[in-house]
This record gives sequence, C-alpha cells and structure tokens, in this order.
Amino acid sequence: MKLQMHQLASLDRLIHEPARLMIVALLYTVESADFLFLQRETGLSKGNLSVHLSKLEQAGYVQIEKTYRGKLPLTLCTLTEAGREAFQHYRRSLHHLVAATDDSNTPPAIVPTPAG
Repeated sequence: MKLQMHQLASLDRLIHEPARLMIVALLYTVESADFLFLQRETGLSKGNLSVHLSKLEQAGYVQIEKTYRGKLPLTLCTLTEAGREAFQHYRRSLHHLVAATDDSNTPPAIVPTPAG
C-alpha cells in the first residue's frame, strides 16, 4: 500500500490536473490543433484554456504558434517531444498504479442496505 501511495504521489501533477490532461490527451492524437478546436473539445473557457496552455508551454510540453489564416488570427498548439514522452510516462505510471491496486485480493466492502 505504501508503494502505491508513493506511485500516486509521483504522477506528473502538471499533466494529472483534469483540464491539462484533456489538452495533452487531445494533442497526443493529432499533429497540431488550433485554439478553437481545443476549446470546443475540452469545454473550457478561453481564459481557462489559455492559462492551462501557458503552463504546459512553460513546462516545455506544448509549443504555441500564433499566426494568421488569411486575415484571421490562428493559434496552433503542438505537443512537443518532451510533452509526448511525459504523457507516455504518465500513462504507463497510471496503468501500473491501477494494476497494483487491483481489488481481486481484497474482501468486498460491506454496503449498508437501506432501512425499510
């Protein structure tokens, strides 16, 4: 049990945060994505998405390129190689943690029945 808690504590907290996990998981599956796609898919507000992308960029996990499509501004986000490696490591760590906490060896919990 102590090892499992250590594994949980060692997960990459930057990626483990739910909003950033959604962003990284989406970017892992594509070459790049524009800001509006990420906003639509994650359901985050513009400000919230921007803050999370900035944190991922500061960590070196995401590269952000501001450009134009015609006369319209376009923000493209790409998962860096470091970001890909961090996400792969996160997935492996989470998989091992879940496998280590398999409930097959623990007795079933006692669930109280409703009073009737």
